Amino acid sequence: MKVLETKGVVCKSLNNFLEPQAYEIRMAVWDLSITVEELGPEAPPLKISVTSDLHIGGVILKVVEKSQIKQDWSDHALWWEQKQQWLLKPSWTLDKCGIHADARLCLTPQHKPLRLILPSGISVRMRVCFSSPVFRTIMGICKLLNIRRPEELSLLWPVEEKKKKKDKDVEGEVYDITRAPLPSSTIPTLANGMPAFFAEAPDTEAVYKMLAISQPPPAPETIAKLYRSTNIMEKAQINSRWMDSSRSLLQQGVKENDKLILRFKYYTFHNITPQTDVVRLTQLYEQARWAILLEEIECTEEEMMVFAALQYHIGKVSVTEQFVTSCPAMEDLDSALQCLEVKMEGESSADDMLETMTAPELHDYLKIFRPKRLTLKGYKQYWFTFKDTTISYYKSKEESSKEPIQQMNLKGCEVAPDVSVAGQKFCIRLLIPGPEGMNEVYLRCEHEQQYSRWMAACRLASKGKTLADSSFSSEVQSIQSFLAMQKTTPSNNTAQTDESINTHSLVSPRYQKKYKPKQLTPKILEAYQNVAQLSLTDAIQKFLQIWQALPDFGLSYIVV
Repeated sequence: MKVLETKGVVCKSLNNFLEPQAYEIRMAVWDLSITVEELGPEAPPLKISVTSDLHIGGVILKVVEKSQIKQDWSDHALWWEQKQQWLLKPSWTLDKCGIHADARLCLTPQHKPLRLILPSGISVRMRVCFSSPVFRTIMGICKLLNIRRPEELSLLWPVEEKKKKKDKDVEGEVYDITRAPLPSSTIPTLANGMPAFFAEAPDTEAVYKMLAISQPPPAPETIAKLYRSTNIMEKAQINSRWMDSSRSLLQQGVKENDKLILRFKYYTFHNITPQTDVVRLTQLYEQARWAILLEEIECTEEEMMVFAALQYHIGKVSVTEQFVTSCPAMEDLDSALQCLEVKMEGESSADDMLETMTAPELHDYLKIFRPKRLTLKGYKQYWFTFKDTTISYYKSKEESSKEPIQQMNLKGCEVAPDVSVAGQKFCIRLLIPGPEGMNEVYLRCEHEQQYSRWMAACRLASKGKTLADSSFSSEVQSIQSFLAMQKTTPSNNTAQTDESINTHSLVSPRYQKKYKPKQLTPKILEAYQNVAQLSLTDAIQKFLQIWQALPDFGLSYIVV
């Protein structure tokens, strides 16, 4: 019994020991150094006492109280210098973020001024988000500038230029719009066809008009000074200068007031409507114009003269004519009509479906030439068929049921025009990849209708598309409209010759060296007669249409 009693005493005392007691657990207090940008670059960092369970919002509150600066701190956030990352979740604790006493933190605004060079060459200074991924930063920029489809654009570093001593302080004017409100998720209100901020004062309204109206032709000296890529390696280097769209500007080394370039990066432009895309259309035209002038994309002499004529016409018309601003009622009507059109297109009959299921073909007599060394050009006529992405040719139409003389698969080939409308020359130059390298082939068409169909088919085939592709008819129309613009009209031949045209501002340096201004003027005016009746919007859209039809359009070079 005594033993049992003893055990009972032991158990009782153990139970007393295990009863829950109220203990106060104290976390270790340590100092955290935080730099505050508002105190200036020379100011020492502020030291605050924190514990590991203190959340980021509480840290910011302590820093603001200790700085004794009364201002709006809502745009500020903590930047962790060693890890190169933003601390944007205020509910996270220091322990969860992995922050210790040796961390160097900085309290800084998320939106900072940045100098942006737009496609038109205009420089604006505006506040952009340094904490969001670049993709979201561009969305904010485009919302302020009233540019739709921000996913088509991106930012890149400018080319490092070696400054000469005499050009040390020479820099273009920078238009300051930093007082613009920060972009929000709401749709920006428009006043007089422009965002409300730009309509508030005459100076900001003037800036918006500069964004929405094409700039006058640059001086030849300006074109000559600008950077031009001379080989494929230099063209490939542009892709190393693009910003990573998934990381923030500060993570990629961009500082306040740095200079960046805003450009269209992805060459598929969705749903361009002149009523709502005034700035977008103008900036797209400016980027295309500079791509032509700086020889970033190859074009023939006749194409260059058409581009020059369109630039000359756009420059004249933009002084007197403005884009038509959007009307909400008309926009609703347009969108309703587009929906109705899509519905009607979708209700196709069984015959139409059967027709689209059978891939169309091209059949015609063409002339072919394969250039070889020490031989003169001699074209031979054959019967050609174009099916899917393959060209086959036979001795005659009657022998088309037999084996072809040769078949050429155009997938991945290079297609270039060799055309002279005045000389009635309609040739297609093909560079077809083979085991021994590129095989050069010329196809000669009899007239422009035949050329338009076969050229459109070759272009689609080079991209792996067949004649059944929906873009075939639009490709044919764009080629025909371009050929029509190259035709000369005998009337008004000398109507414009007395006007002074700065021809060297309208063509690339290659043609500046090749021709004198007196030789270029009649060539440009000859092409101008075919575009003189176009409105401003139509002229810009025609320029973009011809630019997109160039063989090298949309091709990018990447070093691997």
